[in-house]
Amino acid sequence: MGAGRALTWLGTGLATLGASTAVYNLLTLRTLPRRVSGVIEPVTVCVPARDEAARLPALIADLRAQTGVPRLRVLILDDASTDGTHEAALAAIGGDERFTVLRSAAHPAPGWTGKAAACARLAARADAAALVFVDADVRLAPQAVAAAVTELRRRGAGLVSAWPVQESGSRTEQLLQPLLAWSWASTLPVGPANHSLRPSTAVACGQFLAVDAEAYRAGGGHAAVAASATEDLDLARALRRAGHRTALVTASHAARTRMYSGTEDLTNGYTRWLWSAYGGRVETGAAVGLLLALAYWVPPLAALLGRGRTRRIGLLGYLAAVTSRIIARSTETRHRPDRTDILSATAHPFAVGHYLTLWVRSHRRHRTGDLRWKQRPLVTPDTSIPLRA
Repeated sequence: MGAGRALTWLGTGLATLGASTAVYNLLTLRTLPRRVSGVIEPVTVCVPARDEAARLPALIADLRAQTGVPRLRVLILDDASTDGTHEAALAAIGGDERFTVLRSAAHPAPGWTGKAAACARLAARADAAALVFVDADVRLAPQAVAAAVTELRRRGAGLVSAWPVQESGSRTEQLLQPLLAWSWASTLPVGPANHSLRPSTAVACGQFLAVDAEAYRAGGGHAAVAASATEDLDLARALRRAGHRTALVTASHAARTRMYSGTEDLTNGYTRWLWSAYGGRVETGAAVGLLLALAYWVPPLAALLGRGRTRRIGLLGYLAAVTSRIIARSTETRHRPDRTDILSATAHPFAVGHYLTLWVRSHRRHRTGDLRWKQRPLVTPDTSIPLRA
């Protein structure tokens, strides 16, 4: 057997393993319940918002329409916005006494990211047993908050991450955004991971999190992840280290979001945090990059350029890659894939290449200290001064 055929076999095997893992998750991963009897306990929803005047009113309308949470309280932090976020929030609230809008003119304390600092301030003002963190760009169905807290209590977990459907507009978004769900759906059997305390198997998305307040404090809260570019994932890991299980479920019918708007926004967003993937270690990221290239570049190249059996093996590997992507998307949405899903899946090798390019870009920006988000340095320099909520 020649080296080319051996590499094609190996790449096809990896791609097939990814597709098999995706099938397992499609069949076994729970989604938030559509119907819940209601949540009696007090629940505080925490919404950090910086320059979100255009998107925050829609979330506020969704939160005002929540059902099954009679003791709901919503805290919104206008985090030194420059676009009228505070005024937009007050207008959308319309005097609803369940809502409180806090306003901060200060930038994060040294050693903190803006997101972690805002979440910490909000959590410090919450007095409920269950906290729900929601990003301003998320849209919620009327039962979403009650369903997330119900799932948290049903599992006896410290944190439940309800994965929203990731919506896309531009072609670049359609190519890249499905990689978020694919990254765990094709590599991690989520069911067993949800019953584990191993930090390395935690998965979380900070767009929509339900957290037990006691577990949150035991894990150190957002102070434990103050400088993290992926504070959601590291918060889940901190809770697991403190002895509290965390779980990932899909929120297909309950939550959706368009994380980035257009190519430039997506490029800047991924550049902000991709350097922290794989523990921030360049050598580990490079090794993962080689595996991705082996699994998702070698088979399609063999299908195009190879002959005979090598070509057939390569075609099988390419089809496995496309299948894993389509199944991961169906796991996220709980719907049959549409035309856009299928077309973006066929371009999966290009998506992997774009992802690796952004990973390199992120590391370069991190090395030069040039990472910024929403007109701020990603992390305020000098970690010696703690945040005061």
